[in-house]
Amino acid sequence: MFPLQLLNLFFTASTLEDKNLPTPDPSLFKRGDLLEVPRTMFTHFGIYLGDGRVAHLIPDILPLITKNKGAISTMVSNTRLILGSIAKVASVRVDSLTDFAYGSEILVNHTDKLCSQPPLDGDEIGRRAEKMMGSVTYSLLWYNCEHYVMYCRYGMAISYQTYQFCTATRKIFCSRMNAYLTAFCSMATLFYLGCLTPLTTLPTLVLPFTIWMAS
Repeated sequence: MFPLQLLNLFFTASTLEDKNLPTPDPSLFKRGDLLEVPRTMFTHFGIYLGDGRVAHLIPDILPLITKNKGAISTMVSNTRLILGSIAKVASVRVDSLTDFAYGSEILVNHTDKLCSQPPLDGDEIGRRAEKMMGSVTYSLLWYNCEHYVMYCRYGMAISYQTYQFCTATRKIFCSRMNAYLTAFCSMATLFYLGCLTPLTTLPTLVLPFTIWMAS
């Protein structure tokens, strides 16, 4: 499926998606505002620069398969975004409010209620956002669009989405019940196979012990 997606993107790289997207009112935003919109399975973030322009860090697979700057500069679809996340290819770019919102309602400065650090001056936020333009090393957990905007607005590269994901993962995998189940399944497998040697027994004990200590 992945190669087919790449081929489809390659042959349609020069064609902008035919979408009648609503145009947000620029008068509702000021330079330095932190904008949020829902995108696919997560929230996407950007910094408003003024004049209907938004700086945002966004994954995009297209730069890997074409050098056509005109095609790359078009609105990043959800397909391009998802494949870019998998390939870890991203950049900080400036798009219009319409392309950034992608048809969704825009939430403004919601993180001010969550972050203990007060926001910087609007012009300073905008300067930070503009200074980081270009290709970046992308990581869904360790450096994503939220890390970028949080650094620009508050001076701290953090992600509440990542924190919530890691917390949920810890509750699922690092629970005492999971430690019991892992130990039981590991020992049952060993006895069934009859391979009670140091090389097989040690890893079997280490995994449930690690989960137990992390719970």
